[in-house]
Order: sequence, then structure tokens, then C-alpha cells
Amino acid sequence: MSEKKFLSTTELAEIMSISRVAVFKKIKKGEIEAIRIGRNYAIPVKDILSEELSEKQKDILQNAVDKTVKEYGEVLKKLGRYGRD
Repeated sequence: MSEKKFLSTTELAEIMSISRVAVFKKIKKGEIEAIRIGRNYAIPVKDILSEELSEKQKDILQNAVDKTVKEYGEVLKKLGRYGRD
């Protein structure tokens, strides 16, 4: 089976954890490239995957990493050693 080349607005909304309305607004503002097909839009997957992270997204990711290291640091160290033995 070939890889999917386009996403629907519903699929993208789910991936981005935002509403479909927010996806439509981003399309209208030009923040998301989309192809109009009748009343629907198709969003090229390559455009979404190549998108740079915003500062807010970077902060969210960094906070998640910091929390994980704080809570599971010793376990992560042991797992790291396990892979090298």
C-alpha cells in the first residue's frame, strides 16, 4: 500500500489537536497550504511534515522532555546502559 499523500481537514485537526474550524482559518490565512476539491480541502502531507516548529511548540516539547527526565531519569539511565552492554 502506498503512503498517503494528502490529509483531510478532519485528519489534520486531529493530528494538530485543534478544531476543524481552526484548520479552515489557518488555510484561509495561508498558514496551511491546501488544495480545494469541491467543498473540501486536501492538505499535502509533505507540507505538514516539513513545517518548522513554532516557539510555543518547542517550549511544549522541552517541558515534556524535562518532566520525563525529572520523573524517569534513573530508569532512562539504566535503559541507556542496557543498550550498550
